[in-house]
Amino acid sequence: MRVVEIAAFAVRGLTANKMRSGLTTLGILIGVASVILLIAVGNGASSSVQQSIAGLGTNILTISPQRAQPGSTVRPLTTADAAALVGPDSPDVKYASPVVSVQATAGFGGTSYPISQFIGTDPRYFDTTNSGVAQGNLFSDNDVQQARKVVVIGATVATQLFPGVDPVGKSMLVNNIPFTVVGVLAAKGSSGLQDADDMAVAPLTTTQNALTGYGSLTQIVVQARSADALPNASAQVTTILNGRHKVTGTPDYRILSQDQLLTARTATTETFTVLLASVAAISLLVGGIGITNIMLVTVTERIREIGIRKAVGAPRSSILGQFLIEATLLSLFGGALGVAAGVIRSRFTIAGIQPVLVPSSVLLAFAVSALIGLFFGSYPASRAAKLRPIEALRHE
Repeated sequence: MRVVEIAAFAVRGLTANKMRSGLTTLGILIGVASVILLIAVGNGASSSVQQSIAGLGTNILTISPQRAQPGSTVRPLTTADAAALVGPDSPDVKYASPVVSVQATAGFGGTSYPISQFIGTDPRYFDTTNSGVAQGNLFSDNDVQQARKVVVIGATVATQLFPGVDPVGKSMLVNNIPFTVVGVLAAKGSSGLQDADDMAVAPLTTTQNALTGYGSLTQIVVQARSADALPNASAQVTTILNGRHKVTGTPDYRILSQDQLLTARTATTETFTVLLASVAAISLLVGGIGITNIMLVTVTERIREIGIRKAVGAPRSSILGQFLIEATLLSLFGGALGVAAGVIRSRFTIAGIQPVLVPSSVLLAFAVSALIGLFFGSYPASRAAKLRPIEALRHE
């Protein structure tokens, strides 16, 4: 029997029970769409993280406290440390901004909003982190010296607290302490893991007086004179801090460059992408099991038909081919619908992440769906092909 005739029998068998065929393809559809979409979301998150970190510049060092070895003296990072990093002993360091940060609740009118990151620092911080102003102005050194209660807010905070209102010049409460909004930062966007615009920046002295107290700094953000000067700047910073902190073993601080941050966060994102894709792949496995079950039921219902075809001379290969084609068509149809669903859904933002479609994932998911049809359809097809004509014709 020719392949075309076998395929025609297979199509006729599938259309005989459209509801069952539709339910069978559903598992494959969900699995393929999930694999494509979750890989796209992971790729989008990774791309957003790279853009977010690259937006800070390639000449940035971040110094943060770190636990030293047991028995070692741990010295906090201080404003004096930050000041010492800029001078003749560190010619490759351009700026060093002390940073304290705290979570705070802001209020305006009847609206309250929890700011995930309320930062106290100096004006050089904005240059160091490439933070531009969209409305109003940034605070000045004089504001820091006078400990004025002024604040520059991120785009998310502005949207949440001042919808439809120009926030510049307005007074908002931060942990029930009034601050005057002097500017709104240009939007940086969200990486899906963290909203870079959910922040507010105030003078260091004001933040320490009103919110954090005069303890250890959260960070010192250092800007090297250029990306090429970053290794030298890191070495100079290490020498200065080791001397100031009297480090003899493990330092009580750590220095991270943008490349290290990018590598760490990209690795984390890729791990979650693989995990999510693995979970989604289980849907394909479930769909394959569904194909096996449905095809077994189909074989049972069509035993007499198989017996008649064998009695009139249909070879075993044609029966095997027919049911394999049926299983594969079901799988391919579900895979095609899954690809369409995944591609369409990837056009929309998910949890603040713009998915980035990976063509290889589309091809892989579709190819796997076809293989699933062949693999999980092989047992029911083999069972049908092995039926003896006499036994099949006697079946009620």
